[in-house]
Amino acid sequence: MGIYTIDPLRDDRWTELTDRNPSASVFHTRGWLSALKASYGYVPVAFTTCSPTENLTNAVPSCIVRSWLTGNRLVSMPFSDHCEPLVDSPEEFRRLCAYTEALREKEGWGYVEMRSANPFLEFGREFGRSAEYALHQLDLRPPLEVLYKELHKDCIIRKIVRAKREVLHYEEGTSAPLLFKFYGLLQLTRARHYIPLQPFVWFQNIVACMGKDVCIRIASKDNRPIAGIMTLSHRKTMVYKYGGSDAQFNNLGATPMLFWHAITEAKDRGMERLDFGRSDLENTGLITFKQRWGTTRSTVTNWRVPAKRGNLSRERFKVRLAQQVGGWLPYGWLNLVGRFLYRHIG
Repeated sequence: MGIYTIDPLRDDRWTELTDRNPSASVFHTRGWLSALKASYGYVPVAFTTCSPTENLTNAVPSCIVRSWLTGNRLVSMPFSDHCEPLVDSPEEFRRLCAYTEALREKEGWGYVEMRSANPFLEFGREFGRSAEYALHQLDLRPPLEVLYKELHKDCIIRKIVRAKREVLHYEEGTSAPLLFKFYGLLQLTRARHYIPLQPFVWFQNIVACMGKDVCIRIASKDNRPIAGIMTLSHRKTMVYKYGGSDAQFNNLGATPMLFWHAITEAKDRGMERLDFGRSDLENTGLITFKQRWGTTRSTVTNWRVPAKRGNLSRERFKVRLAQQVGGWLPYGWLNLVGRFLYRHIG
């Protein structure tokens, strides 16, 4: 039995696999892969034990990232919170991992990286942890009134009530005006944290490539956008991916209001989970915010081969260094740096 390389964007079996496999997420879908390719030029590939004439029952999806600045590598999946290998047995996974390592050596790539939240997936000794994140998910199957009672009374419920009292304007969709409002709020948030922002074309391509599976939600006060979130959907799961706000209006409860809208709409659509996304372990404020929604916490691990000692500390150092550099830059330069930098760091 051999290992086969396929193009998820052209193989007709790919959508059937991602619609059927319980481990598949929005980060496996053609829409997400198409946005990555259109925005950054990454080449999507997947490795499987299934021949071209068989039904596709397993695969490890990845993108080939080529960069003169940060080196060439294979990543599953760039800018994705997690992207589980779609395998049915440990033996399948071992064979596919061995193949990707052999291919890395043949192609001269710096490393292979996989991002998994599955604690039962057995990575070989050749893999090492390069980064770890907190992942929060909310079970949407209980009745809405039960979910509401689980919210933190002071930090969530009171803010939702405050937003209603303020008569904040709510709108959702994927129109160009909404996207511009959302991007402006992202700029404000990233500037507060001294973090470069992804280029506008990235968000344009998410909307264009993912269609009905993406939603922008905006809250406004007196016709001024004050908070926004972007969610992605796949099967029974809604994923919170990006968010931004105007800090001077945070006391009005706009962001909790937007999340509560997302929860109620997900319930109406029969969805079973809201994925709040991953958080840096050092970002205790964001982790606390997500916990106050009654979520369950797990760990996302970035597994990398070849394994190197000190990977975790090096990754944390890179984040701190990027924030320090961002703190020295004028506001407008953060956007310029983002347009240049992001294609090299996927």
